[in-house]
Parts: sequence; C-alpha cells; structure tokens
Amino acid sequence: MSRVMSLSDSIVVALDPAAVYAQVSDVAQMGRWSPENLGATVPAGGVAAGVVFEGHNKRGPVRWTTRCRILSAEPAVRFAFRVEAMGLGPRFVRARIATWEYTFEPVAGGTRVTETWHDDRRWPKPLADAFDRIVTRGHLFADFQRHNITTTLTNLKTTLESPTS
Repeated sequence: MSRVMSLSDSIVVALDPAAVYAQVSDVAQMGRWSPENLGATVPAGGVAAGVVFEGHNKRGPVRWTTRCRILSAEPAVRFAFRVEAMGLGPRFVRARIATWEYTFEPVAGGTRVTETWHDDRRWPKPLADAFDRIVTRGHLFADFQRHNITTTLTNLKTTLESPTS
C-alpha cells in the first residue's frame, strides 16, 4: 500500500471569504485553532508570496520551530505555505517537509474553507512509516494530520462564528 501524500477537509464558516482569509493568513494567530501550532513570527510587512516566517509548534512536551515560505497569498481565494526547514533550537535542518494550503470559496451561508496538507518528504515508505509512528506516538502522518485538520477547521469555525470574535 502506498503512502498517502495529500489530504484535505472542508467546513463552512458563516463569514465572507475576505474575513475568513484575513484570519487564516494571519499565521501569528494560527495557534488559536491548531492543535499543534502555537503561532508564528512574521517579518514586518506581513504576508505575501515569497515571505519567510517561523512557525512555533508543540506535540506533547516537544517544541520545535519551522521555517516556512508563503507560496500564495490571494485575499479571499487562497493562502499556502511550504515548510522548508525545522529545528529544535537555534539550528535548522533544511528539508522538504510539507505544504499547507487553504482555499476560500463563497457558498450559501458563508465560506467553504478547505485545508489541505501535502507530505513533501520523498522518503522510502518503510523509513517514513517508522519515523511517523515514533513522532506521533503510533500513527502515520496522514492519519495524524487528518485529525489535526478536522480539529483546526472545527476550532476556526467555532472561534470565528463566536459573538465575541
């Protein structure tokens, strides 16, 4: 059986695409929704294609930082970034890791937000499977990310539709 290299899920948020895009593309706030991400450090000038930012992440007691490059920043349409390096401290290892993409489609009642994860690792399946099970406590990344995407989208909807948002 081959590795699952890409997966996605969608949810409808009762806001217009521009409003949802503005929230999702503010990667410093991603920790409000994501079960793993704690937010990001974005250089002055904000998000635009080509900008590199650092994402701050946690899984259990482990914390790490990623370097990400924004691939697309089309307001109300698409936001995507590629994780190009990661580190547990001041040193980063450059590697193809993952690409994350969010699309925003106007639908009756609001915006269909689709979150997609692409596994950019080109490792042999046995090596990837073994690594995945170690760092996720027994899961393959596709299964692990499927849960994370569902959680992120549900939290995004709940937060953005809250009267206090």
